[in-house]
Amino acid sequence: MAHKWYIVHTYSGFENKVKATLEERIKQHGMEELFSEIVVPTEKVVEIVKGEKRTSNRKVYPGYILVKMELNDDSWHLVQDTPKVTGFVGGLQNPVPLPEGEAEKIIQQMEERSLKPIPKYRFEKGDQVIVTEGPFANFNGIIDEVKPDKGKVRVLVSIFGRSTPVELEFGHVQKAS
Repeated sequence: MAHKWYIVHTYSGFENKVKATLEERIKQHGMEELFSEIVVPTEKVVEIVKGEKRTSNRKVYPGYILVKMELNDDSWHLVQDTPKVTGFVGGLQNPVPLPEGEAEKIIQQMEERSLKPIPKYRFEKGDQVIVTEGPFANFNGIIDEVKPDKGKVRVLVSIFGRSTPVELEFGHVQKAS
C-alpha cells in the first residue's frame, strides 16, 4: 500500500512539538516503513521592526500538520495516541487522504516562500503608510497602487506640499497605526 498524505489536527501552537514527538514515537515503535514525511506547513514572512528587517516563520495552517504515511490500525493508533493530537481530518476512524496534488502544491508553496519571503502585512490601495527606509524614511503617504508580483507599492508622498508618487518595496513601508 502506498503512502498517502493525511491532515492531522493538533493543539494550536504545538505543531512542531507534535512533529518531534511523533517522529520519536515512530522510531520507538519501529514503524519507520509506515511513515515517510511529516510537515508543519510554514511560510517565511518579512517585517520591519524598529527599522530592522526581520524574517520569521509563520504557520500557514495553525493547528494542523501533514503526515505522509501508510494508514493501518497500528499507524492510526500511533498518530492518534500522540500527545497534543486531537485527531485526523476527514473522518475519525477512516480518515480520507489529501489528494496528492494538494499536498504537493502546499509543499511547493512552502519551498517557493522559503526562497522569496512574503511581506507580513498585506497592502491595499488607500492604506495610510509610513516609509521606514530610504531617502523618504519617516514620510507619511497613501498607497496608490500595489504590485504584488514585484513586491512593491506606489505611495503618494507629500513633498513640498505636492503629492509625489514613489515606488517602494513592501519591506520599506509599514501601515500607519
